[in-house]
Formats: sequence, structure tokens, C-alpha cells
Amino acid sequence: MSAIGNAPGQAADGVVPARWWHPLPDGRLQCDLCPRDCRLHEGQRGLCFVRARGSGDQRDTMLLTTYGRSSGFCVDPIEKKPLNHFLPGSAVLSFGTAGCNLACRFCQNWDISKSREMDRLMDRADPARIAQAARDSGCASVAFTYNDPVIFAEYAMDCADACRALGLRSVAVTAGYMHAAPRRAFYAKMDAANVDLKSFSEAFYFRQTGAHLAPVLDTLRYLVHETDCWTEITTLLIPGLNDSDAELEALTRWIARELGPAVPLHFTAFHPDYKLDDLPPTPPATLRRARVIAQAQGLQHVYTGNVHDPDGGTTCCHHCGEVLIVRDWHAILRYTLDDQGACRRCGTRLAGHFAATAGTFGRRRIPLRIGTPA
Repeated sequence: MSAIGNAPGQAADGVVPARWWHPLPDGRLQCDLCPRDCRLHEGQRGLCFVRARGSGDQRDTMLLTTYGRSSGFCVDPIEKKPLNHFLPGSAVLSFGTAGCNLACRFCQNWDISKSREMDRLMDRADPARIAQAARDSGCASVAFTYNDPVIFAEYAMDCADACRALGLRSVAVTAGYMHAAPRRAFYAKMDAANVDLKSFSEAFYFRQTGAHLAPVLDTLRYLVHETDCWTEITTLLIPGLNDSDAELEALTRWIARELGPAVPLHFTAFHPDYKLDDLPPTPPATLRRARVIAQAQGLQHVYTGNVHDPDGGTTCCHHCGEVLIVRDWHAILRYTLDDQGACRRCGTRLAGHFAATAGTFGRRRIPLRIGTPA
């Protein structure tokens, strides 16, 4: 175990006091951020690797060890998060840190989320500098992504405050694995979220992610019914593991019943990676089949991703069927909403957050250097 310790309140080397923990009678400290409830002795790190119990003078404190340190910054299209009903066509400044509180065998960003090397965190930037860089780059929002922002919640929340001060929005791309108290504090700062609903099977969650399904469903209910945070859902379809008709019917039926038919759902294609590199990539036909199943359950806005599928990227009015937004990959080809975000043919409002005109950022991806090397 490496020793953890810095003066309280300082972000030297990215280490700051953490929120959401309590001492146990046996002398350990329990992290209360997520349902893993890691119980740590002096100097130990949690499963996420970035939340740790201090040592020496800080042995009675839980710490976040990646505050202000990033694996890199990039300007992306908002549709890449993916968010199709949140300022379409706009640019978003994206960044993450290291570590994750899930152990997904199929992680598509495993070199970041599974990293145990802090020297991967090449950029150091405080929240104010990130917000300023986003505005200077013409971004409408900042996204906490690549790894799960739950584990660097304090940093993400401070960034969200800095963004709000400059009129920018904040986006969380997350697995939704979080306890209720930090969830309330975290999402009070967020304007939009895309939640990975990895499966509708507890067995899948336990075997493939080392986590559980119920807390994710609780997060989704909370977001949709108790916050103003715009929410979309992504499910990565993995051949033979979570793509059966029965599971897709159960998943989409639950969304329609518990969250409502207007919540957008993205089915995305798996490619072999990390510990599931022996499986085939998801056939486009599987995504199209999943989309048909979801629509049959009453979901109004179902999309496909990681494949070229113009139909699967098109947004239609759920009332009259008018084509409202046409996308080619992440580029907006057609945008016919009125100034109120409504269908011009029938006047029905489209669920989401829309500007009078679509953004024109397109399919670009622009790496950005912010601040100083870590």
C-alpha cells in the first residue's frame, strides 16, 4: 500500500479530503459514496483506487487522490456522450480521471478506468480553468466521462459550479452506482446525465461488473422523477450476454413503466476489448432488433450507436411522426424544431433541452491541453 497524506484542504498532487465516509467500531473507515461500502485500514485504497484512507497524520481521514488531475481533455460533439435530446449539435469539453467503482470485464475505456498508474493523469487543471477553457473553445457544456465521475464527485461538483458561473452546463456520463445521500448532492449540480444500464439481469451485473442492478435502477428513478437533470440511458449490447429478446423486452418494459416513454434509450455496439476480447462484435442487426423491441414497448425515442445507421439516429415526433432531427453519425443534417423545441407540424413538444437552431460542431474531435502537466 502506498502512503496517502497531505495537509487538509490542499490539492497537492491531487489529494483532498473526501466527503461521504464514517468511522467503524473496529477502527476502519467506511466509504459511503457507492454501494461497495469499502472498509479501509490506514493507507488502503478502495476498489475504485482513487478514494483512500490517509496514513500518518491523516489516518483518520478519507481522501480523494485525483482532484484536479485528468487523463486528458477533448472537445466532442454532445451526441457522442451519447445525448441526442440535449443541445443537439453543440460542442462539449470532455474529460475523466483514473479508476472506476465497477469492474466491467467489457470496459471500452479500460486503459483509463482500470488504470492504477497516476502518471497517466497528464493534465492538471482546477475547476475555474476548465470552465474558462470550455467557454473559450465554444462549448455549451462540460462532460465528466471516460471513467465514472461518481468516484471523483468532489472535483466534478466543483467543476459544475465553475461552469454554471460562466453560463455553461454540466454532464455526467455514469454507471449510476451511487448511494442516496451523495447522489442528491451530486445531481443537484448536473444539468444532464447519460446512465449506462448495462443489463436488466442481476446475474449479469454480478458476474460481468462486480456490482448490482438495484442501485442503478434507484438512480434512474431518482433522476427522472426527483430532479431537473435531463436523463438518457445507454445499454451496450454484448452478443450472448445481454441481447436476448426476453431481456430486452424486460428492460424496455421497465423503462416505459417506471421512467416513462419519453426517456431516450441508446443501444450501442460492443467491440471485443479488455477481458471479453474473445467475443464477436455486435452485429448491426442486433441493434435494429433491440430498437424494434423497445418501440413495441412504447418507448418514443430509441437510438443505435457505434454503427452507421441513419434510421437509428433520427428523431421523430412521437405524436405525428414528422422527422425532426436527422443525424449522420454525430453530424446534424436536418433540424426542424421551432423556437420552443416543438414539432412544426403538430406543435407537440419534444422532450429534452433544445436551442432555436442546432449546433454545427459536427463529427470533429479536438484534443485540448489545459493547465500544466501533472
